[in-house]
Amino acid sequence: MTRKSKQPGGHNPLTYAETKRLKSSGYGTQSTRLTSQSMLPFGHCCLSLSQIEGDAVATPSGHIYSRETIVQYLLTKNRELKEQKAEYERMRLQVENKRAEWEETQQKKAQQQFRSKDQGAMSNALVLKGDDGGEEKEAKTENSLSHVSYWLSSSQPNAATATTSGGDFDYQKEIMALPSPPPDRPPSPMSGEPLKLKQLIPIHLVHEQDEGISNNGERVLCSVSHKRITTQDAVAIKSSGQVMLKSVFDELAKPSMICPVTGKKFKDKDVISLVKGKSGFAASGNVEAKKYNPTLT
Repeated sequence: MTRKSKQPGGHNPLTYAETKRLKSSGYGTQSTRLTSQSMLPFGHCCLSLSQIEGDAVATPSGHIYSRETIVQYLLTKNRELKEQKAEYERMRLQVENKRAEWEETQQKKAQQQFRSKDQGAMSNALVLKGDDGGEEKEAKTENSLSHVSYWLSSSQPNAATATTSGGDFDYQKEIMALPSPPPDRPPSPMSGEPLKLKQLIPIHLVHEQDEGISNNGERVLCSVSHKRITTQDAVAIKSSGQVMLKSVFDELAKPSMICPVTGKKFKDKDVISLVKGKSGFAASGNVEAKKYNPTLT
């Protein structure tokens, strides 16, 4: 076997010009380098992706949001979860009603069999010759067709099955067929963990414009050293709401467990590690996006 067969593509490998031409048309895995405009700077809202003008809050996961944006998000999600819970309870009630109907049918059938057995073989034969026998035969024929005739309405997943009037009713199977119940709390937009309104932690962001350093005002400063916070590690203190660089916190605040700005005491559980900002430089983290597309190899 020649060496050519071990190249990508097997016996018919693509040349460099063909691969480059196909890449531009969307063939194969696409990758691109992200610039600073595609990154979220530190201190910007993770939902609106813009600079926080009003009150800023942080979640236990360390993400920063605008209070107005995150509160509106929680109210909307709570309303959607309420509707989803009502729909789930309605579907669950349908299953319970089917179960009650099936149990009632089975009970009536058992009573009828007991009466026919008690009356003797003659009365049982008369019952079989009546109109009920034809209905039972027709129901059995319909049930047998529903197994092979998938286009019938009774064979559809959401349609009411004929098992409630006749055959066996699998309660566990019906419950497992229901969608998963909605969560009690809406998830956090970034971390996906359940989030409550009282878990939002108010923080104080110091911008360059507030200190008269720059008219742009987009950069956030450390509340102690007044250095720019871009891609460095930063922490926030719950009791005071001050945001500072982690290096400054380890040097000035952690030894005494007192906030350098407000003078309030804090505990280890009051310190929140904030999510770092990103930039177009590779040192700030992953700056490349990839999209997988199937190929011939």
